[in-house]
Amino acid sequence: MKLRIGDKVRFLNEVGEGVITRFKDKDTVFVEMNDGFEIPYLTKHLVPIHTELILNPEVENMEMELETILSDSIYFIIETDHELPMLVTDYKFYLFNSSSYNAAFTYSVKDDAHFQTLKHGELGPYQKIFLKQVKKNFFTEYAYHKIECLFFKNMHYKSQLPLAEILFINDRIISQSSLIKHDEFKFPVYAYILKEDFLDSQVLEQRLNAEDVMRLKSIKEFKQPIKKSIAKQQLKDLTKEVDLHIEVLVDSYKNLTNAQILAIQLERFEKEIDFCLENGFKKLIVIHGVGNGKLKSEIIEILKTIDDISFYDASYKNYGYGATEIMIY
Repeated sequence: MKLRIGDKVRFLNEVGEGVITRFKDKDTVFVEMNDGFEIPYLTKHLVPIHTELILNPEVENMEMELETILSDSIYFIIETDHELPMLVTDYKFYLFNSSSYNAAFTYSVKDDAHFQTLKHGELGPYQKIFLKQVKKNFFTEYAYHKIECLFFKNMHYKSQLPLAEILFINDRIISQSSLIKHDEFKFPVYAYILKEDFLDSQVLEQRLNAEDVMRLKSIKEFKQPIKKSIAKQQLKDLTKEVDLHIEVLVDSYKNLTNAQILAIQLERFEKEIDFCLENGFKKLIVIHGVGNGKLKSEIIEILKTIDDISFYDASYKNYGYGATEIMIY
């Protein structure tokens, strides 16, 4: 009977169940009970009832030897398509989880000055996942490989530091590396260790100082933006609003006559409508106020001379009676 770390098992000769956490020897495993205690049991006295391996159609489960199980590690694997290096035409990249931990991972490659994520997901204990296939002629374009992993178990476990590694592998490094035959791969592979210190853990403690507290208080409450349709968002992006109240346009207007004020307002309006016509805007909202109606009437006379537009009173809810909405076609 083959058992894996993470398997849920029932006891054959007594009531109870637990989860396999580690191997003692080829005949004995440690089972963690619901109270958190680990108890050694002979494998012949256990019946598997469930496995915690992540169900992922892209993932392959691996048959692991005891020696491998006792040495947790994560590998980046490059598989060739031929046993003879001179006849290799393709490379396949894999992430190889030879540990008892689940791994939430991302795989990225360098694109100029930035990295582009090609694959992400979850990888269960003792599983491998295919990442990318590359022609040998284009191998140099995939020299930088960035792998990030968070490790966890679906049970009590010792905390592990996240993995964040960038591998640089070019033709020279490949030529100096040794090919390894492994039962999980059809052809020989190059294997690069990403993490192997799973027995070590580090506790990070951080306390907020006065500066941190002040910075935290200064952060405004995050509010989820209201979702809008693409069409409405595009229309909003092509909408312009101009306020023609004289106190908005000039710093001081006490010494200006009514005629001068009107001239300034109309000049600003003509600049805004010309800008919208030249730059593809679809809507212009002109806030002119109510007043004696002179500014609005002058604006309408100008609008009557422009083709391919329509205009009407803007939303009363938003602007009252003091705005005109102009649609540009």
